[in-house]
Amino acid sequence: MSVKDDIAKKLTEAFTPESLDVADESHLHEGHAGHRPGGGTHFRVNIVSRTFEGKSRVDRHRMINTLLAEELAGGVHALAIRALAPNEQQR
Repeated sequence: MSVKDDIAKKLTEAFTPESLDVADESHLHEGHAGHRPGGGTHFRVNIVSRTFEGKSRVDRHRMINTLLAEELAGGVHALAIRALAPNEQQR
């Protein structure tokens, strides 16, 4: 299973999202710190979940970073997060 798949699986199991998009953007960071050939280093996560209702942006990011601590301590160099509650989605 790829790092992207691992991230998506963990987020799905923990937050039961209404929508989830995990994008490997490693190819956009060639030559930058933390980049490795083959990808798996830079990710963007867009997630919508009821779990985030009533939580601040900082709390949401902490929840995700805690869940993905193993990946962040390993090969993931950067993780961009957009975490929303369902009522915050732009229509």
